[in-house]
Amino acid sequence: MALNLNMYQTLAIAVMVLVIGKWLKGKISFLEKFCIPSPVIGGLLFAILNLICYITGIIELNFDDTLREVCMVFFFTSVGFQANLKVLKSGGKSMIIFLVLVIVLIISQNFIAVGLSGLVGVNPLVGMCTGSIPMVGGHGTAGAFGPVLEDFGIKGATTLCTAAATFGLVAGSIIGGPIGNRLIKKKNLLETVKEMDDSVLVEDEEKHKRSFSMYAPAVYQIIIAVGIGTVISYFLSLTGMTFPIYIGAMIVAAIMRNVSEYSGKFTIHMGEINDVGGICLSLFLGIAMITLKLWQLAELALPLVILLTGQLVWMIIFAYFIVFIIMGRDYDAAVLSSGTCGFGMGATPNAMANMQAICDKYAPSIKAYILVPIVGSLFADFINSLTITFFINFI
Repeated sequence: MALNLNMYQTLAIAVMVLVIGKWLKGKISFLEKFCIPSPVIGGLLFAILNLICYITGIIELNFDDTLREVCMVFFFTSVGFQANLKVLKSGGKSMIIFLVLVIVLIISQNFIAVGLSGLVGVNPLVGMCTGSIPMVGGHGTAGAFGPVLEDFGIKGATTLCTAAATFGLVAGSIIGGPIGNRLIKKKNLLETVKEMDDSVLVEDEEKHKRSFSMYAPAVYQIIIAVGIGTVISYFLSLTGMTFPIYIGAMIVAAIMRNVSEYSGKFTIHMGEINDVGGICLSLFLGIAMITLKLWQLAELALPLVILLTGQLVWMIIFAYFIVFIIMGRDYDAAVLSSGTCGFGMGATPNAMANMQAICDKYAPSIKAYILVPIVGSLFADFINSLTITFFINFI
């Protein structure tokens, strides 16, 4: 028996999944420790239940995921608003270098994914499901690009991307702390601990203060960016390349943010925009998770393990040798290596959790606390979307 649910019923179930996931996260310390998102926790449980119902022939659930796309576009538009060039400049040379390293990581993850897919005999686009889409991108980008890959004929791409993103969240949290700890102990890096001006952090926090009356203007700013962004996306599509639907809105949002910063003629309500974006991300993930079809993973189980193992090994090498050496071989570089594992395979909250564990044990690292949130949250998703689009269109 098949049961078809409309978009309102789908949204209601997604919210129920969010609530259950949040409750479980508060009860199970493992989930809290590794910063597993609530939609992922509840969504995976629902997906497993759905799998059992499908295999046993009890019922097949079909969802209307119209609102998933709306929430996705709103979330990535909020990400575009965070691309503040003034903050990037204020971070100095170290921030530019770290941004370049993140770009190298994004590109290399996709080359590894495509290369290993050839070795295990699967479509390179299947390999992309384990590249920077779920690794640097996390669940948000996985849910966004999964349907794009399915349009290219990759059956179950959203499920593959989501499974890889969940693996990355856990793996990035597991390896980050030990890598930072080993570097600090082996190389006696506590001798290199130094103070640093934290005015950038203070200034950024001031800009993110919330006001209840500003939530409506924040939503209006997002809607304006989305509306104009559809025009940009249309002209981009005329190039013959495939772009995610939200790319135009991200570009417009970034332009609006920087015009605001440099002209001072109007204010972008960043704190409120971040909150709205966070709500949309949760709803987007909730809908994406309940529509997973886990039975589509069966035939790709072994190739998926090989591809993800390759990404894990590369992340360890990249963090331990490349990030640590290029960022200065000191205590701050070790903490940055730990944080890179967090958002390089999962999400910025995981990166912050990794660094917090190191800093609680040894000493604060203002430099790491400035670079990782700004580059990991503000610029990584933006650059990642453009890079993924290039790879998808040319492999």
